[in-house]
Amino acid sequence: MTPQAAVLPIYAKLTAVALVWGGSFIAARIVAQEMPTFTAALWRYVIATTALVALSILLERGLPRLSRAQMLGVCLLGLTGVVLYNALFLYGLQSVQASRGSLIIATVPAATLIGGALFLHEPLTWRRGAGIAIALLGVAIELGRGNPLTILQGHAGIGEAALFGAVLAWAAYTLLGRRLLTELSPLAATTYAALVGTVLLALLCIATGDFAVPAANQRGWISLLFLGLLGTALAYIWFYDGVHAIGPARTSVFVNLVPIAAITFAVLLLNEPLLPSMIVGAVLVVSGVFIINWPAGADAAAAATPSH
Repeated sequence: MTPQAAVLPIYAKLTAVALVWGGSFIAARIVAQEMPTFTAALWRYVIATTALVALSILLERGLPRLSRAQMLGVCLLGLTGVVLYNALFLYGLQSVQASRGSLIIATVPAATLIGGALFLHEPLTWRRGAGIAIALLGVAIELGRGNPLTILQGHAGIGEAALFGAVLAWAAYTLLGRRLLTELSPLAATTYAALVGTVLLALLCIATGDFAVPAANQRGWISLLFLGLLGTALAYIWFYDGVHAIGPARTSVFVNLVPIAAITFAVLLLNEPLLPSMIVGAVLVVSGVFIINWPAGADAAAAATPSH
């Protein structure tokens, strides 16, 4: 088998990962409209956490013991990356179309770089600064229906604000994990964060009266299973298969396909309109994120890519 033929299955897996993460916006949009936000987030993570624990046992012989500092770290990750991100993400998608939401969430790498420069004094190069500006311009053009200045007139609603809050929550998750959990494997850190987040979501559901089995139809439950099993567990494993097989730089390129996949699925499956401003915005966002990530390692790219 030639070297090119040997990597074809890996490319197929990474393309599938991008499609799954893109499809997660469709599933989340469906779930967000069929059940309360905290209920949806809880059951999504009950499914995801079960799968992650099983993967940890199969691939890493279980979870490692945590030090006190690591316990604090996973608690913060559970709060930011599971509770805050998912609550804001699902609440935002109650009113924001999946295609539009995917472009907002795609700016997570830009928010992470800005946060790292402001709070951790990490260097910010001119090239990555340009990527941030391009990506944010793309979102502004889409939100403003072609005129980014209309955002200043209050054309963005509460749903868009919630999704930008989700971007900040995942950026915080990424930066916290980078500093607090350097001795844990990505799978162990993700699984512990999911466990903590699931407990916190259960407590929130009890406090808000939303602790119940969702009264969703078949489509809602299929969407929850898609988010938990495919969007979190399977896509995670396949992404890191790519890291090991073809290296971090080439693997991280596939992240740029996620908003394209999300927009395509939203148009085909949810009948969302494909406006010229959406196309221009998507081109700019994808280009900006490509500039930000290249030639960054896939660990950084994956950390800055929410498992939706």
